[in-house]
Amino acid sequence: MTTADRPRLHLNAFLMSTGHHEASWRLPESDPYASTDIGHYRELARIAERGKLDSVFLADSPVLMGDPGRRPAGKLEPTVLLAALAGATERIGLIATASTSYNEPYNLARRFASLDHLSGGRAGWNIVTTAGADAARNFGLDDTPPHRERYARAAEFVDVSAELWDSWADDAVVADKERGVHADPARVRRVEHLGPYFRVEGALNVPRPPQGHPLLVQAGSSEDGKDFAARYAEAVFTAQQTLQEAVAFYQDVKRRALRLGRDPGTVKILPGIVPVIGDTEAEARDLDAELDRLIVPEYARRQLARTLRLDESALDLDAELPEGLPEEDEIEGAKSRYTLIVELARREHLTVRQLIGRLGGGRGHRTFAGTPVQIADTIEDWFGRGAADGFNVMPAVLPSGLTAFVDRVVPVLQERGLFRTEYEGTTLREHYGLARPANRFFDAPPAPLPGAGADRPA
Repeated sequence: MTTADRPRLHLNAFLMSTGHHEASWRLPESDPYASTDIGHYRELARIAERGKLDSVFLADSPVLMGDPGRRPAGKLEPTVLLAALAGATERIGLIATASTSYNEPYNLARRFASLDHLSGGRAGWNIVTTAGADAARNFGLDDTPPHRERYARAAEFVDVSAELWDSWADDAVVADKERGVHADPARVRRVEHLGPYFRVEGALNVPRPPQGHPLLVQAGSSEDGKDFAARYAEAVFTAQQTLQEAVAFYQDVKRRALRLGRDPGTVKILPGIVPVIGDTEAEARDLDAELDRLIVPEYARRQLARTLRLDESALDLDAELPEGLPEEDEIEGAKSRYTLIVELARREHLTVRQLIGRLGGGRGHRTFAGTPVQIADTIEDWFGRGAADGFNVMPAVLPSGLTAFVDRVVPVLQERGLFRTEYEGTTLREHYGLARPANRFFDAPPAPLPGAGADRPA
């Protein structure tokens, strides 16, 4: 196989205020007000686009997350922010998180269709189900519905959204000034959906998006989450600490997709990685240690206790996690992340203080401190051994961490033939090598793109 024929990585930049490390805002270089500064996000998006990354990604939740004393906690609404970034960039994809628990299909399908039009076909939706009583109480509820019910609602939500995007044929707008006909009414169809969770008449009040459907992304790794990903997702953001765990997850999701009649190559698996980059390994480790030193243990212990469903007093900073923690089946939200944290602590016999340090950079995603070549080696190793189709890159500090990754790690991957040197398409689907979906109401299935779904083995 020549360098030109090698499978290509997919790289996504996960943007979070001053960086993913919870203490990043305390560094002298950081702007503690960056989370609401459009100029900050424009700079990040342009850096990522300079590196030819597939997309930028924004997380979100309809609740104030954690303790605002701990780190910058305010977040701009992601579809609004990405609409602004669409005008500041030309090619890079724009992925926003939105909950199926606290939205309605019509409004959300409209927002993502609008973003896809504004960006020329670069929108993606990270589909999440939101757990937790704090979020529920923001919407007049006492508590969140059970885990399985949330995923059942999410499945119907996505189905209705797809029907709404397909409610306009691609050629519905004829714009015939001579005849005075703007759109052919026969090419616009009401959805008339009636299901267990939603009743939607339709049609959408936005023509079909440039991509047909925005790219569908999913980030849950529970059993229900993996089933949902196998049925709907075209990219999966996930967290694994070890190569063995990553390979097992990769193979599991691909097998589930195959059983559902999907081409496993059209489901891209992207684990999160938190790179801390230095000229030397010692320099990178010093930066990592400095960030950990700036963690405020009292805040971090409080957040860990919330994650583990414990009273804060049960966690001794200089002792290991207590025995008798709940099993994953007893957890209603973030099941897979709960298990990852507990297994990490048990496997490495970490004290609570050590565990806080390990989670401070990426909340359970793999943190790796090293030189640009060492970071590239790790990425290539996981990619080559069937653990990933690419990575959700989560710089510990922004913008410097993203600049270092783009300017120093990406060129190494390009030299090895693992990553593009130029964008080959204009839409996010084209970046991922995915076909534009057929319109279920008006089209025959289109021919797949050349090589679509074939860049990685199942």
